[in-house]
Amino acid sequence: MIDITRRRLLGAMVAAGAQAAPLGRAVAQSVPNGQQPRFGLEDVTRRARELAGAPFEAAPPQLPDELAKLDFDSFRDLRFRPEKALFSNIPGSFRLHTFHLGFLYKRPVTVNTIRDGIPTPIPYSASLFDYGRNKFEKTLPINIGFAGFRLHFPLNDPHVHDEVISFLGASYFRFLGRGQRYGLSARGLCVDCGDNTEVFPFFREFWIETPQPGSNRITIYALLDGEAATGAYRFDLATGQDSTIDVQATIFPRRKGKFGLAPLTSMYLTGENDRRMRDGFRTELHDSDGLLVHGDSKEWLWRPLANAPIARLTTFSDPNIRGFGLMQRDRNFEAYQDIDLAYERRPSYFIEPQGAWGEGAVELLELPTLDETNDNIVAAFVGAQPLEIGKPFSYAYRITSLLDQPRLSPNGRAVNTFDTPARALGSGESTAPGAHRFLVDFAGGDLAYYVNDPSQVEVVASAANGSVIRSSVAANPHIDGIRVMFDVAAKSGQTADVRVFLKAGPLTLTETWTYPWTP
Repeated sequence: MIDITRRRLLGAMVAAGAQAAPLGRAVAQSVPNGQQPRFGLEDVTRRARELAGAPFEAAPPQLPDELAKLDFDSFRDLRFRPEKALFSNIPGSFRLHTFHLGFLYKRPVTVNTIRDGIPTPIPYSASLFDYGRNKFEKTLPINIGFAGFRLHFPLNDPHVHDEVISFLGASYFRFLGRGQRYGLSARGLCVDCGDNTEVFPFFREFWIETPQPGSNRITIYALLDGEAATGAYRFDLATGQDSTIDVQATIFPRRKGKFGLAPLTSMYLTGENDRRMRDGFRTELHDSDGLLVHGDSKEWLWRPLANAPIARLTTFSDPNIRGFGLMQRDRNFEAYQDIDLAYERRPSYFIEPQGAWGEGAVELLELPTLDETNDNIVAAFVGAQPLEIGKPFSYAYRITSLLDQPRLSPNGRAVNTFDTPARALGSGESTAPGAHRFLVDFAGGDLAYYVNDPSQVEVVASAANGSVIRSSVAANPHIDGIRVMFDVAAKSGQTADVRVFLKAGPLTLTETWTYPWTP
């Protein structure tokens, strides 16, 4: 099933340009006679460098009218025939399907396979697809290319090949671990995100290594192009309970801009801390409910997401970031009540730099949205030093797709955030005049030990540009944790940056909960 969201569609519309020529023959010709050619990341890097020195071709080739005029439902009726999957002769391994061009996906993408070090383009053929109810009067050209591709693997059942990763639209990609359902997306690169100058770089060519029999690992190379930059990428996918991708990338900036590395894109409509939007029966609607940041000081920060009434940008500066991710912590079906969409099974994506990225900040952009079809959340790392035009910038990271997070924020973590402006739930104690009340539930780590005597737990609370008037703790045996109540005050129109964590004597018991609040 092709799942399309606003930012994926916007990426498909903005990222339009000419198709790259396949590199297969060029690589073979560049190798001296008698030597076996071995295609690798250096070949993609060379092409990215060449592209960066050439004018950017913004206009895409004209699609046949039959494809250009497809609406959403007609496009979804174009399905790859599973029996035509590439690699199907390799037992216990991956299956490769391609996406058809059409609707908003008008940019041709070249997809190659690599066998014995030699890349070969996959030729388009109408026989690869079931066109459903679509009837085309003319035969489509054999060189039109594809919109993207996806890989299937026996992820959840040894006898069933499930979709495990897809690349479709601009530089978007998504992948799954065991028992997960598609939700948020990752991207190769974002440029000027949230600004009027934002552009969407795109992957214009892919190369997929032929997998080994029975292996859960596969390597994908990708060539990035765009008005702001080009790039060469290597993705090493390992499927499993928590699937991972090791990414190596080199970026060649074409112009100045704010380059966001390892960007993640998600959706947040409504949740326990933000009830502006109401639904008939679903109390929460989100692919992610918080941003988790692991800083160089080893502190773990938890920032609940919100459907902000206006665009809101929050930065988390750090001299050497250890990791960040958009997380889905609430795994209870009762919170969502959606049988079909299964929000409780949407994965979290966590980014861990391989090697030092240097000083910079994780930026969180929250955009307003009126329904759950819009991806309105973006998180990415932005370096303190701008990338220089024409100077390559290389970096690497691992991205993990997971449901549970036992190794992340190893102390207690915030599991519920309640925004209660009038008075605490179940309490007759009103907030102080001009103040705002929050309740945060912490669970995990060593907090169960303190449930029988929460008086040993101390609240450490602060509010930059504001003040925490009072705070208290209470045992919450339903989660084997601690509930914290605190009131925050600030001047009208001034945003208070609130931070709260728990300790017992010299021991830090939890991650740091942080949230911007504006009266």
